[in-house]
Amino acid sequence: MNLAEQEKGRQQLTDTSAAVTAVVEGTAGIGDARDTARRFLESLQAKHGVPVSSRAIGTVQLVVSELVTNARKHAPGPCVMTLESGEGAVAVTVWDSGATLPRILPPNPARIGQHGLEIVMAVCRSFEIHREPVGKRIRASVVLADDPDGDAAGRQPM
Repeated sequence: MNLAEQEKGRQQLTDTSAAVTAVVEGTAGIGDARDTARRFLESLQAKHGVPVSSRAIGTVQLVVSELVTNARKHAPGPCVMTLESGEGAVAVTVWDSGATLPRILPPNPARIGQHGLEIVMAVCRSFEIHREPVGKRIRASVVLADDPDGDAAGRQPM
């Protein structure tokens, strides 16, 4: 499935908010999803004047790659990825049909593999898992502009 065609048909803009949704099928779709994320962020910056740091572009692509890869690996059928901007961040949401919620393991430098969600949680402002009537939805939010005095993930000190 051509994600660029879906992207054109589903992009909705209001002020500096924007969204794009794409159905991801097969392992080749993972790279397409990363490309869609990059193009979406570049469009936010170029067409809408939203400040997007190079750190944010890389972080969003990492988050998209991790969430879409997990969905493709652990759930049957395609997954649906939505990117939404607003309030200085982009939310990456991935829905899949799998009923099993992901296990988030504590940090363990001796463990080989299974660090993806641990990394996603470390670089994102927020991370949520929601059980759906069919499957699950995972949402992670990434701050778009760098704050030289703040946390790179955009979390506020308590």
